[in-house]
Amino acid sequence: MLILHEERLGIVMEASGRAYAPHSEDRVGAALFCRDGAARFVGCNVENATYGLTVCAERVAVFKAISEGVRKFRRVAVAADTGTLTPPCGACRQILWEFCGDIEVILVNLEGRTESFRLKELYPRPFDVSFID
Repeated sequence: MLILHEERLGIVMEASGRAYAPHSEDRVGAALFCRDGAARFVGCNVENATYGLTVCAERVAVFKAISEGVRKFRRVAVAADTGTLTPPCGACRQILWEFCGDIEVILVNLEGRTESFRLKELYPRPFDVSFID
């Protein structure tokens, strides 16, 4: 079991508290940490009544980083307000793979339980540019 630095754990848990989740009531936060350790980008899930327009916390964090010109990442931490540690959904795994590669994925719940994976473990046969040629 991985122990996140207390500050980093607080960042991702705080992000989950900012989630807009009136429909599912599942509040999720994500913090994307850059390779150089200097920058981090946080996101929370933002729901919509249609669900199809909902954006997950992980994608919010990645899109914020990309929009700021950051392209190299070390890890992403995902906090959900559930008893069970919740991994990124399939769409988020694809976005993480596309922009971050085989980064470390840390799952956290509000009880402070953590687990760490490589993205390749959660997404063993990713779709990437090699299939487009």
